[in-house]
Amino acid sequence: MNRREWILYGQKQLEEEQIENASGEAWYLFSYCLNLSREDYLFGMTEEVGEGPELKKYQEMLEKRRKERVPLQYLIGTQDFMGYSFIVTPDVLIPRQDTETVLEEVIGTGIRPEKILDLCTGSGCIAISLALFFQPRICIGTDISEKALEIAKENGKRLCPMVKFMQSDLFDQTEGRFDLIISNPPYIASEECTKLMPEVREHEPLLALDGKEDGLFFYRKIIESAPRYLEEGGMLAFEIGYDQGEPVKEMMEENGFHFVTIKKDLAGLDRMVFGNK
Repeated sequence: MNRREWILYGQKQLEEEQIENASGEAWYLFSYCLNLSREDYLFGMTEEVGEGPELKKYQEMLEKRRKERVPLQYLIGTQDFMGYSFIVTPDVLIPRQDTETVLEEVIGTGIRPEKILDLCTGSGCIAISLALFFQPRICIGTDISEKALEIAKENGKRLCPMVKFMQSDLFDQTEGRFDLIISNPPYIASEECTKLMPEVREHEPLLALDGKEDGLFFYRKIIESAPRYLEEGGMLAFEIGYDQGEPVKEMMEENGFHFVTIKKDLAGLDRMVFGNK
């Protein structure tokens, strides 16, 4: 079969499993396995593909993707975020466009932080992206997961070596004060974790998803402690679930934060809350 036919074959395999964006995922898997650029493909769609290890890898990935619902990003090992390519493994959450929206809102406030702290950093995508944009003096990403930090450190070496990553249960190992504290903490209620789509439920790290009984556990802990680690006027910013805007806003206001604002994502759902000390 030629290149186009192999992609159509992959699309059909994925469609049979009702996988979203089957056409796009088939293309990404094919291009990854055969090291093929979009231009190479467009100028050679009818070129025959002979049997070989690259094609075998493509077929195996399709089979694995179909049967085990392993996310595409874990199969190819990377995910684009804020214009950069981040290494991802099942030890970290896959960076998502919703989180890009959060960072764009933070940037849009006009803040120019010299010291940034990213709690629950995962792959490091938030800390690294903000450091690349703001060029702060200090940028730290923390996570309780040692395995996640290994990935974050690898991304830091590739993209922004000035970012420091360290193991910490939220603020436990943190010292000093910051102009911006930002977090995308686990915020899904424990009961709801069992209802997530299989790609998320069975493959992404539960530690980074489970926000305890009501999904608000980590917001409470962070909001209670954050004033001790923020400079006067410093910003605390969160990514939130679609139904958590008002509860998080109320918690922040009860703990003395001012100008607390809820922002929506591209789908019109509450996606972030931020306010100032």
